[in-house]
Amino acid sequence: MTELKTFNKKELQDFILSGDFSSFDFLPISEHRAKSQIRNPKALDNQTLLVLAFYDGELAGYVGCFPDHYVIDGEIFHYAWLSTLFVSEEFRGKKIAKSLLNKMFEEYDGNIIATEFTKEAEALYNMLGVFEYIYPKAGKRYYFRSDAAFMIPEKKPGTKALKPVFQIADIAANSLIAVKNSMVKKPGFRFEILDQIDAESSVFMSKFQSRRNADEINVYMKNPWVLESKKKEEKYLFSGYAEVFKYFWVKIYNDNHVLTACSLLQLRDGNLKIPYLFSEVPELERFIEFLSYFIVKNKVKTLTSYQKELNNKLEQSKIFPQIYKRDFERRYLFHKQLIQHLPQGFNPEYQDGDGDCMMT
Repeated sequence: MTELKTFNKKELQDFILSGDFSSFDFLPISEHRAKSQIRNPKALDNQTLLVLAFYDGELAGYVGCFPDHYVIDGEIFHYAWLSTLFVSEEFRGKKIAKSLLNKMFEEYDGNIIATEFTKEAEALYNMLGVFEYIYPKAGKRYYFRSDAAFMIPEKKPGTKALKPVFQIADIAANSLIAVKNSMVKKPGFRFEILDQIDAESSVFMSKFQSRRNADEINVYMKNPWVLESKKKEEKYLFSGYAEVFKYFWVKIYNDNHVLTACSLLQLRDGNLKIPYLFSEVPELERFIEFLSYFIVKNKVKTLTSYQKELNNKLEQSKIFPQIYKRDFERRYLFHKQLIQHLPQGFNPEYQDGDGDCMMT
């Protein structure tokens, strides 16, 4: 028999402080992710953050969510993003995932969104028949270094024995790329890199439409879901640690020292994202020059961007150090009840970091 247990902010805090969360064969949440969830400025005290499923008294699975809200005609509209879903192999086939999801749907009156899901999760969501695809984002993944020793064996496990050969090829290719990239110099214009959003940036951001303000983004930056460490958490199956995980707040100025662009960059083990970018299109040229310098300096392997105007400008850039690119798409699944609750034709106009995307 399946029993479900929900946790709001206070209950999740007590759960973590008691140490009970670590007593299971697998972790339903990491300690630092739980603390981040509790500090989420958009989460209400009574909102459910985590649901556990017990089968005959044993932990069988869990689902987590990340509360968020829209402001529509001056009114706050609450909803949540699905952020984790897991059922232990021992309990597969007992419809536990469906029970967990239905409980989360009930907790939020169907106001649920999912994105960045695995193929298995997507298949389950579609099987339930309660979601619709809304406003997909077209994006690009740019590659800057040869990484055949990792990419080829990952896609074709039968080639693992050839890894030393791929490593030699990578060294040769990256040596040539390094020579080419030596032409990329530090920009001559003024820019700043901060670890938090400052007051000047906050005022600048307010000129642009955004689902998150400076204070909210600062909270998320201070409370990451991923910690820098070589440690591997075997009992928690979602993102918990990375050797490199950093946020950078970037400010770009014109020749008159007037702020013209701001951006949040997230670097994780050589892979770069641009969760937030605030700039008029004509001012993107300097941001691209800075971005090229940042990529070379930090030995970035890939950049994944759904920033439409930026990607269009990158297509025309002669200085951007890409060696290859691929088309990507980010799909959003909206619960049908959520669609009914929103104004007709409502467009969320998400940036790359909205939802829990900037957290991992």
